[in-house]
This record gives sequence, C-alpha cells and structure tokens, in this order.
Amino acid sequence: MPKDLQLQVSPEIAANESLLNEHVAKLCKVASKDIQKISIQKRSIDARQKAIKFNLKVAVFFTGEIIPNSKIELPDYKNVSNKQEVIIVGAGPAGLFAALQLIELGLKPIVIERGKDVRGRRRDLKAINVDHIVNEDSNYCFGEGGAGTYSDGKLYTRSKKRGDVDRILQLLVGFGASPDILVDAHPHIGTNKLPQIIQDIREKIIECGGIVLFETRVTDFSIKNQEIQGVVIQDGTSILAKNVILATGHSARDIFELLQRKQIFIEAKPFALGVRAEHPQELIDKIQYSCDYRGEHLPPAPYSIVKQVGGRGMYSFCMCPGGVIAPCATSPGEVVTNGWSPSKRDQATANSGIVIELKIEDFQPYAKFGALAGMEFQKAIEQKAWNLAGQSQKVPAQRMIDFVQSKESADIPKTSYVPGTTSVEMGQVFPGFLTQILREGFSEFGKSMKGYLTNEAILHAPESRTSSPVRIPRHPETLEHVQIKGLYPCGEGAGYAGGIISAAIDGEKCSIKIFESLHY
Repeated sequence: MPKDLQLQVSPEIAANESLLNEHVAKLCKVASKDIQKISIQKRSIDARQKAIKFNLKVAVFFTGEIIPNSKIELPDYKNVSNKQEVIIVGAGPAGLFAALQLIELGLKPIVIERGKDVRGRRRDLKAINVDHIVNEDSNYCFGEGGAGTYSDGKLYTRSKKRGDVDRILQLLVGFGASPDILVDAHPHIGTNKLPQIIQDIREKIIECGGIVLFETRVTDFSIKNQEIQGVVIQDGTSILAKNVILATGHSARDIFELLQRKQIFIEAKPFALGVRAEHPQELIDKIQYSCDYRGEHLPPAPYSIVKQVGGRGMYSFCMCPGGVIAPCATSPGEVVTNGWSPSKRDQATANSGIVIELKIEDFQPYAKFGALAGMEFQKAIEQKAWNLAGQSQKVPAQRMIDFVQSKESADIPKTSYVPGTTSVEMGQVFPGFLTQILREGFSEFGKSMKGYLTNEAILHAPESRTSSPVRIPRHPETLEHVQIKGLYPCGEGAGYAGGIISAAIDGEKCSIKIFESLHY
C-alpha cells in the first residue's frame, strides 16, 4: 500500500522531482532509491507568510509496490444513431456535457448551435477585435464551446454539492486536458488549449451517432397542450423531439424574449455588474507574494477580494493572471468586457472583473419589461458604453485613482484590450449609486491589498455578463420547466450554474432526468 503524506515544501522542491524525492525519503527515513514513485494528489499554494510554500498531498510508492494505471479512460460510449432523440439548444459546457451523458445513457443528442465551430469562430473574433464588427451569432459568447471556450478554462467551483466535480475534470482530461487539473486547487485549462478539447468532444458526439448543427438558430418552440414537441430554426424548419434541453447561456437575449412572447414563465434574477480592472502582473505578484521578483517556480499570482460597501457585496470575478481583456459584445451597438488567459498565463498583465451585487429593485426604471427588466438594465449600460467610446468596440477606460477621485484620465496607456480604449470618466457609464459604491470599494480594496489602488491599474467598462439576468423556473425534482413538460432549462442561461464545471454538471443532471422520465 502506498504511504499518504501531507507536505509543505518550498516552490523549488515542489517543481523538482529529484528534490521532492529526497525530501520525502528523509521524512520516510528511507533511501531515495527505495522510492519508486511519488504521485501528487492535491497541490495548492500558501502565500500567507513571507516564505511561500506549496501544500502537497502525495501518495508514495516504495520499491516493489504495484503502481495503479493512472491514465484516464473515457466511458464506453455506444452508438446511438437509432435511439430516441433529445434536442439540446446550445453547445456550451452545459450542452456538450449533456450530450455526452445522453450518449452514455443510450439516447441520441441533436445539438443545435447558433454559432460556428471553433475554427470558423476565430474569424469572427478577429473581426470584432480588428474591425469592430460584431457577428450576432458567432462571437466570444456564441459558437462551439460557448463563452467557456474563451474564458480561460477556469475550473474552480464552490458548487461541490451540485454534483460530481471530479467526474467532469476526468472527462476533460480524457478529452485532452492536462492531468494537472485533477491536482491543482484552482485548476484551469487555458483559452489556447480549449478549442481542441471542445472539437474532440464534438467529434466523439458525431462518431457515436449524435448530430451537431452549427449556424442554426432556434427561433421558436413547438408546444402542444403544454408539452414540448420540438423547435423551429431560422429557415422555418421544425426539428421534433419530446425532450428539449435549453442550454443557451447567459447572453441569449433573443431566447429570453421568445419565452416571454410565448408567455412561458420566466423571472428577473439579480446579477452583478461593474468594471474589468487590469494591473501589471508584476505588481500583483509583488502584492500577493510579498517579493520583488516572483521567480520561475511560482505561477503568476491571482487574487480574490470581497468587501461589503454600502450594504452590497463588491468582489473580484473571473480573475485572469497573465491574461488579456476581450471584447464580448453579442450585438452591434454595445460594449462588453471579459477576460481570459492562455494555459501558461504568461501575458504581462493581470485582469479581473470587479463587480457589485445588484438587487431586483435596481431594475425598477425598466419595470415595464417585466421579467426582462434586469436584461434591459444591463443592455442600457452596454449601449451607453458604446456611445461614450465613439460608437465602436473601443472601451471606456480610466486610471483607477483618477476614477476614485472623479477625474478623467489625461491619458490611457496601451492595455491588453485589442480594439483600444477611450478615456472616459466612468461616472458617465453607470447609475450614480453604482459609481459611488465602486469608488468607495476601490479605496477599501487598496487597504486590504497594499499597492492595488494605483494609477497603473486601468479600469475598462462595463463587466456586465457575470451571470444571467433571467431565471427560467423548473421543478426541483424533475428539472422540467414548471409550465412546459419536456422542456429542461439548463446551465448559466437558465440561472442554475456559474461557470464551466457547474454548467457541465447541470447539463449531465438534465440528461439523467430525461433518461429517468423515459424509463421509470
């Protein structure tokens, strides 16, 4: 039997197999040659003290012990070409993992995606970055893999109670992700590596007899006697199935509008909104690691910060060490920001959404839109940012201290946001109460992270797509919509997930509920 150990070691030891072997050998009072293998089970960084340490959970295999095969094998997916069909609307994390689960259960998924595959999608990303042209169906939010493809591939979730996180991580490794995601406390894949993984998932779905339709937008639902019959796509064609998983993501405003027009019950949901702040990564390293130079054995430092300001939570969101800020508008006439990192997180800047919790009563000026009031609140800010930035994908920007002092910045240095910036006093972008909370909040952040409040930091506005502004209610047991039998609202867009892992878990759960409804 291997020996399980909890270790705290220097970054140099954690990064060097030989040094780690020597360290463990001393702890176990054996010679280094008597250790056959050290398998790292969990890894995290403890930066609370000046001497930074890695916490490791390891399994030590001594000479002569059998080392189990650690290769991750995919499930034995069967061919489902002739099996009962289930429609999945959306090919983001929720939709793709729902499709894989259906195949595992012996059902045939028909995945309908409004955007392009990952290769075709790249041309549209270039168009928004370089030419400021937004394709409403193919952008950073829509297309194969959904928003998750271009969101750094952060896999950390607090939603442990929602389902089997390890299963999702193992499936991702089976499709090509680094096994490190099974070990790291805050795993991520990297935006540069995700497209191939997403493509491999799609190819597996098709290989097993599933169908994936790209550039196919759902424009209507076929409903009879409060039961789903299928969907209608943009050319008027009907695709029929008795079960439909709706996994369209948090930015599919046309789907929310369609549901409201058809009087299918939806409700406004609170979300968070603010700015995306960019610092030099070197500065964040100095603050978080309390050192002048990070060194080669430590990863670019992340940060997480939460404050109560004016009775509301203000917090960092989707923090991207060594990353870039991306233009994430889904329609012409709006500006939206988000961030991502490559797998090595080796860019010169760090960025994070800094957002404030909103309340339903904040949407009162848009009450005439009913359940879409929050969406219209969100949309109005994005459109205002577009106008302030010269009606282009340039983003309103301001130095952080200038913003706190209500002073328009005399200049904005080049940031990682490729379309460019326009110097704007951020108070013009947001309602007064949000501006005041942000100003007070950044002062509080500066007290907690010495050096964080600086004019080297550039604010980009708005960070507005943190989660869905709409919830599509469903039965807690069956997961079907409370009104329409056979319609399964799923993932972030329905208000039941908050990231890649939780969305994937929710997709699997909906597929399992469909299987149970057909077999029990």
